[in-house]
Amino acid sequence: MSDEHQQHAHQSFETRAIHAGNTADPLTGAVVPPIYQVSTYKQDGVGGLRGGYEYSRSANPTRTALEENLAALESGRRGLAFASGLAAEDCLLRALLVPGDHVVIPNDAYGGTFRLFAKVAERWGVAWSVADTSDPASVRAAVTPRTKLIWVETPSNPLLGITDIAAVSEVARAAGARLVVDNTFASPYLQQPLALGADIVVHSMTKYMGGHSDVVGGALVVNDDALGEELAFHQNAMGAVAGPFDSWLVLRGIKTLAVRMDRHNLNAGRIAEMLVSHPKVTQVYYPGLPDHPGHEVAAKQMRGFGGMVSFRVEGGEEAAVEVCNRARLFTLGESLGGVESLIEHPGRMTHASVAGSALEVPADLVRLSVGIEAVDDQLADLTRALG
Repeated sequence: MSDEHQQHAHQSFETRAIHAGNTADPLTGAVVPPIYQVSTYKQDGVGGLRGGYEYSRSANPTRTALEENLAALESGRRGLAFASGLAAEDCLLRALLVPGDHVVIPNDAYGGTFRLFAKVAERWGVAWSVADTSDPASVRAAVTPRTKLIWVETPSNPLLGITDIAAVSEVARAAGARLVVDNTFASPYLQQPLALGADIVVHSMTKYMGGHSDVVGGALVVNDDALGEELAFHQNAMGAVAGPFDSWLVLRGIKTLAVRMDRHNLNAGRIAEMLVSHPKVTQVYYPGLPDHPGHEVAAKQMRGFGGMVSFRVEGGEEAAVEVCNRARLFTLGESLGGVESLIEHPGRMTHASVAGSALEVPADLVRLSVGIEAVDDQLADLTRALG
């Protein structure tokens, strides 16, 4: 463990978010790491590399700063930054699986993750099956002798299901499998999967990590040095790395992650309470509600309940689509985690790829990414949209 790693290990999250990986530029003293928009580096003689850099697919100083920051935020030993969340997932699958291996995936997963397994990985011999990951017994029943990964999203997308990470990590260990946790919805500020027994953390940095809807990126974080080296080898060999400007944008976003998440939590809680009492809303999915089936687990393993809220409306699919269309402050759009509020219809938008599968989402479902605007304005917009 490096001296810098040891130093940050004892600091609070808020301090790590601002300082880990963000060392002053040695040339100018700039307190923000520069954007090293460069493809190659001068060598001092053949093989004589300055600072270990030779070609920016393999390593780039701006990306290095971000990767060190990612590891510190998740209390891990190695962070890796990619061009997108799905690029990170693809690297993970190709690094750790071979034809004939099996993966357990959640019955409430991001549509892109499902598509990667069902339409890509399956074609080269990776089998998968679905389990309700909120029930460790369901996960255990889905495990086969060929299971190499157990995949979890918590909170899940879009039904905000909660998985007990520590409990499922025991299932994974007993099966000789690795536990992967997609921590995108929670962010490392609200949840620390590695500390709860996960082997690998996945992020779409596009969401809360970047936080401003202006960058696409993905990340993997691990606590095992050998596993980190294996993933880094494939990251370089496959090449879907985060570019220097994208890395810089995510680093900038991370500095305010803690304060943003506090506001996301506060606003989402207020909105969930309003929706529960609205006559046209038939069901609300938010782990901060006391009657949410995963509330107690979420309260145990998270520091807050997040900024995502989903709900179902009277009148079916067409009514849900109309709510999305009538919203004004809540912008109709895919993605999530930005400072601005977004609204979408998962069945026709982010989760269209799971239609007809075991992961199909309710047609009357609306998903909110609750931003950090004034909550009274958010409430007024939703009330008007619901009619």
